[in-house]
Amino acid sequence: MQTCGILVTMSCDEQDLNRSSMHIERLETAESDSGQRLDHFVSLRAPALSRSQAKRLILDGLVTVNGKPAKPSKTVWSGDEVVVQVPAPKEQELAAEPIPLDVIYEDGDLLVVNKPAGLVVHPAPGSPGGTLVNAILHHCGGELAISGTRRPGIVHRLDKDTSGLLVVAKSDTSFRSLSKQVKERSVERTYLAVVSGSFEELQGKIDAPIGRSIRDRKRMAVTGVRGRTAVTHFRVTETFRGASLVDVKLETGRTHQIRVHFAFIGHPILGDAQYGHGVTATSVFSRSVLAAIKSLRGQALHASSLGFTHPTTGEWMQFEAPVRDDLARLLAALRQGESAV
Repeated sequence: MQTCGILVTMSCDEQDLNRSSMHIERLETAESDSGQRLDHFVSLRAPALSRSQAKRLILDGLVTVNGKPAKPSKTVWSGDEVVVQVPAPKEQELAAEPIPLDVIYEDGDLLVVNKPAGLVVHPAPGSPGGTLVNAILHHCGGELAISGTRRPGIVHRLDKDTSGLLVVAKSDTSFRSLSKQVKERSVERTYLAVVSGSFEELQGKIDAPIGRSIRDRKRMAVTGVRGRTAVTHFRVTETFRGASLVDVKLETGRTHQIRVHFAFIGHPILGDAQYGHGVTATSVFSRSVLAAIKSLRGQALHASSLGFTHPTTGEWMQFEAPVRDDLARLLAALRQGESAV
C-alpha cells in the first residue's frame, strides 16, 4: 500500500479558536481590489477561506485594516494593509477505515476518485465514520501528515447520493492550489443527470438564487430570502418517453444546486427522494423503467468529467468516469422505449 501525506482542514465555523497559535497573513491591496467589501477581499486573497469563514474571522476581531479592526462590509482601497490571523485548527482523531475506493489517478500531490452513490464525503456531527475521508486515510496507510481535522484535502464535494469524480489534495501546496482553482471556477466539472420530462429547447441556463428553505431548514430552495446567486448550464443529449438525459455544468457551486434547479423548472432528477416530488408514480414510465428507478442508489446524477491544472506541474489534467451500474440500467430501460403498461 502506498504511503502518503494527507492535509486535513477544518473550517472556521467548525473549529474552536486557538488564539495562542495563529497563522498570520498580510495582504496588501492593489488598484484592482479597490471598492471591494473586506470579507470578499479576504476570501479571494486567502483561497483556503470561504467568504463565510472570512466574515467569522472579521467578526471575531482577527482581521485588521491598517492596524484597526473593521466590519465585514468595510470597503478596502488600494494601499490598505489587511492582516488576517487564522487560528490553528483543533486536533481531532480520525479513524482509517477499509472502505473500498475506486481510484482513477494518484500521484504524490493528489488523488482522483470515483465516489459511489451512498458514500458521505466527510464526517459530520453524529456521523464520525464510514465516509470518504475515512476511506482515504486507510488507502494512504503508513504515517499521515495530518495538520487539522475532518476533511483530508477535500476541496470540493458531492452529495451523499451523487456519484462521480472528486479530486483530493495530498499536500499543503496542492490544497491551496486546488482550493484557489475551485474558488476561481477554473475547475471544469460536467455532470450527467436523468430528469423528468422533455424540453422544448435542447440547451439552456437556469439562473435562480439558492438558499435555505424557510419551511424546512434541511432543504435548499430557490429563494430571494438570503439566497445566493446560482447559475446552472445544461444541454439535452437524449430524450426518452417521460425523461431526458442532460449534461450539466455549474457556473456556481451551491449546496444541492443541480437538484434544486431542475426541480424548480419542473424537471426533477429521477430517484431524488428529497426534491423529486413523487415523479416515480407517473404512469408514463414502463414497468421496467419504474423498476430501474426504484433500484437506484440515490438520484440519477453522476459527476462524469473533471478537469483542473496540476498544482505542481502546471499540466491540464482531464478525467472521465463511466456511469454507475444502476444508472446504466435505468438508461438501458429508457432506451428500450417500451409502452407504458
